[in-house]
Amino acid sequence: MLTATQLLDALLERARGATASETVSVTDALGRVLAAPQTSAITVPPLDNSAMDGYAVRVADVAVAGVRLPVSQRIQAGAVGAPLQAGTAARIFTGAAVPAGADAVLMQEYCGLEGDEVVIHAQPHPGENIRRAGEDIQAGAQILAAGTRIGAAEMGLAASVGLAELPVFRKLKVACFFTGDELVTPGAPLLPGQIYNSNRYTLTGLVNDLGCELIDLGIVPDTLEATESALLRAASLADVIVTSGGVSVGEADYVKAAVEKLGRVEMWKVAMKPGKPLVYGRVKKADFIGLPGNPVSAFVTFCLFVRPFLLKRMGAANVLYRAFAAQADFTWRKPGARREFLRAQLQANGRLALFPNQSSGVLTSCAWADGLVDLEIGQTIQPGDWVRFIPFSELLS
Repeated sequence: MLTATQLLDALLERARGATASETVSVTDALGRVLAAPQTSAITVPPLDNSAMDGYAVRVADVAVAGVRLPVSQRIQAGAVGAPLQAGTAARIFTGAAVPAGADAVLMQEYCGLEGDEVVIHAQPHPGENIRRAGEDIQAGAQILAAGTRIGAAEMGLAASVGLAELPVFRKLKVACFFTGDELVTPGAPLLPGQIYNSNRYTLTGLVNDLGCELIDLGIVPDTLEATESALLRAASLADVIVTSGGVSVGEADYVKAAVEKLGRVEMWKVAMKPGKPLVYGRVKKADFIGLPGNPVSAFVTFCLFVRPFLLKRMGAANVLYRAFAAQADFTWRKPGARREFLRAQLQANGRLALFPNQSSGVLTSCAWADGLVDLEIGQTIQPGDWVRFIPFSELLS
């Protein structure tokens, strides 16, 4: 049985990087992974410009507060004024180019307009409220590295240097199916012994959130033949197959057996709680990851293992989540034989509270929590102890 660290390392070793790419408009690039580095052909900002509404002046003309200067021109954003005449001020607005000769901008709150003159109530400093040309981006500088996942800020950055299109890796195709004769699609009535299929919505939501192309194959009956058929179909359509259920050792657990028959199993079982029965293998050319059927186990193992694996397959450069130190506001007296991941919520006092029921079947805990407390084997916790906390912000975006 692999440790959680060993499993993650082994999965990432097996994750083949993306190669095929396409060009999309910046507006369609959200969530995609950049296939080539991007550089700027322009300087940003292109000219020295004002950071405030106010008056552009020469510092030498304002030796003391109270100086009066005639206003020689008015410069709006998008316009370039004439060089500033000595002994005058220019009315200027935020973003407007600072006129040649001016070396400071006084914000309007420190000035008073009287007729055609402005009274300067504060002595300026050289460079005050001036944004220098190129202080953000120099022409020829790289603005985005290959492997960057494009978010809203990256879209804006690309647009700021005039890029209308970006080269991105082709979307990774991920096929999902869910085993269990007890599973019913929401909207249908429940018969005795049946449950609604929550994993389908959890896992397809997680796949869609990553920006993959989802192929949802739905519920598969608990038979070896049906499982084999679903695997072959998924392998013909997708780069990666993700399933939940059927990977344990029960008589009705056929997924692992079907993968062994059609391809190969390379890893099985991870020493963690929740989520022990996890399978990695290959079917035809597709990677296969089989997750446990318990809803919390499926959710946690996807976040910790499948997400980094898919990100690397998508071509992303940064795939690992970060953990942070936080103080516990709870007691944990049950030293476990496996590494445990506890659902926890960050409270107003800055400390972590635990969901009262840490069962792998209680999906409420995942919706309530802000992240996972990473508990080492044998670890106990008292209030005030520092623990390793993995916020969902590191696992769900």
